[in-house]
Amino acid sequence: MDKNYKYVVLQITLKEKFLGTGSKNLAELEKVINTQAAKGYRLHTISTSNSSSKGLGGGDRIQATMVFEKVI
Repeated sequence: MDKNYKYVVLQITLKEKFLGTGSKNLAELEKVINTQAAKGYRLHTISTSNSSSKGLGGGDRIQATMVFEKVI
């Protein structure tokens, strides 16, 4: 049986708190995942890369790239 697949690739930047640990915008990540799930996509792959900011506001940044898959 042949299946057709459709993919969506999205990126989101998670900003770490300047003091302490944990991300300030995990709710945003959750919203992106749930929005795609409501459209019939499932999270297929997620990868992250780290960077740091020494400017005003500081804190680390995590770039999350997500691939969502839908079987048509």
